Amino acid sequence: MSNQQQEEGLKRVVGVSGVFINVINNTISSGIFLLPAIVAGIMGNASILAYIACGLLFLLVMLCYAEISSQVTCSGGTYAYIEEAFGPFAGFISNTVFWFGVGVFVTAALVNGMADIFSVPFPVFKIPLYRALLFLVLISFTAIVNVRGVKQGMTIIKIVTLLKLVPVFLLLIVGFWNLNTANLTMTGLPSFKDLGAVSLILFFAFAGGESALNVGGEMKNPSRSAPLGLLYGIVATVIIFCGIQLVAQSALGTELAIYKEAPMAEVANRFAGPWGHKAIIAASAIAIFGVLNSLPMVFSRVMFAGANNNLLPAYLGKVQPRFSTPANAIITFSAIAFIVAVSGGCRQLAVIVSAALLLLYVGVVLATIKFRFKRNQDRSGTFKIPGGLVVPVAALLALGFFIIQLKSSELLGTALFIGGLSVIYFVKNLSKRSAGVTTITQD
Repeated sequence: MSNQQQEEGLKRVVGVSGVFINVINNTISSGIFLLPAIVAGIMGNASILAYIACGLLFLLVMLCYAEISSQVTCSGGTYAYIEEAFGPFAGFISNTVFWFGVGVFVTAALVNGMADIFSVPFPVFKIPLYRALLFLVLISFTAIVNVRGVKQGMTIIKIVTLLKLVPVFLLLIVGFWNLNTANLTMTGLPSFKDLGAVSLILFFAFAGGESALNVGGEMKNPSRSAPLGLLYGIVATVIIFCGIQLVAQSALGTELAIYKEAPMAEVANRFAGPWGHKAIIAASAIAIFGVLNSLPMVFSRVMFAGANNNLLPAYLGKVQPRFSTPANAIITFSAIAFIVAVSGGCRQLAVIVSAALLLLYVGVVLATIKFRFKRNQDRSGTFKIPGGLVVPVAALLALGFFIIQLKSSELLGTALFIGGLSVIYFVKNLSKRSAGVTTITQD
């Protein structure tokens, strides 16, 4: 696959630090400012146990990503790993589920979230027309930035990540300086049912960082940059989430579960007054924008890779000569996300995101196992998980645990979506074969 990687026409400018920052940016969104109250409402003072348990389970899956990303180093991330291991049918399903079933719906949900935040000080954004104009401005801006080059996109991501992390780290410093250990004392262990419900919430809070690997075709020394940047970023994310939960619990105690709309804003208010409250609200908006800016970059590469493998229209696989970016894929992804956001369809169809993401994770873990049995494969200079198949098998068990926590509507919606994609794939292949037969007959 190395020759194919050299022919993608993209500039390799993303290093370990770029992957690391993109992982942090994609995982630390506005959710980090809301989760403490949600988790405390179910787990009470034992909340930190859920973070640790879920963080360890999630790390098992990310270790599989680290191994396979060091071997398959082209654009596409999750899709590329599954397609390389299981062929074009699995590739088509994973490609569409990834960029559309995850990327488009998440983008649409985020711009709606931004509009909700802006509508508090500016009620005009509750009006559909002005809301749609805001969507257009936000999505167009992120598209233009990413069309102009991955380096420019990464610069924006680095600045935004720094801006949203400053108030987070200030909260951590002040919070641990004023730590109230009495509010952290556990009165008992949580039930298995509660732990399962909360772990699923946290799992999706940690998810998203792996999409930083979608730009594999633009990484410098991807066999090193991908696994190191991913693992450093995931470990840092889990530590930050754990720290925020402890600070919130320490500051608010049993009252934490009451402040479900903005728990960390209340914590900041306790420490710094109204200015602290406003800083966290601003950080929430910045956090959403940071992820929003990253999505056209990472998911357009999935479309780009799919087009290069003849799964999507060829025009999506073209590279813009001046900026060396998949401009057509970026613009198409952004346009579809805008349509879904304006239609409001994201609210109904987003039900498939969680189940789809878990199934993609299963595909990557299975691909990692299959690669282990691939003969005559050059593994020099690549990352390999120690312990044989212990980690991949444990990752499958962890994913099975999360899948059984899903609602039947999520599983049914995903099954129907994948079933529809399967029909499209086979009809498309039959059409190609028919066209081929007709050409031969005419000749």
